[in-house]
Amino acid sequence: MNWLPNQLRVLLSAVAYTLMEALRRLALNGTKVAKACCQTIRLKLLKIGAVIIRNTRRVRLMLSSACPYQQLFITVAARLMPLRMRG
Repeated sequence: MNWLPNQLRVLLSAVAYTLMEALRRLALNGTKVAKACCQTIRLKLLKIGAVIIRNTRRVRLMLSSACPYQQLFITVAARLMPLRMRG
């Protein structure tokens, strides 16, 4: 039974890598980080401090005005947003 925790870690790593590849394919196409490695994408887009405000209709992320990759984050978020919410 010692192999079960390791198998779970491998499975979670594979899922994380698949999600990162989907993010690269769907949202990062045509940006400066389109061909960046997973670690770079994680550092520039996912490890960002933000204030999250949630109410019944929407979730708002308030980024710092000094965030160096703020425009890239906004572009990626807009590309991932469903079409009916973009207008």
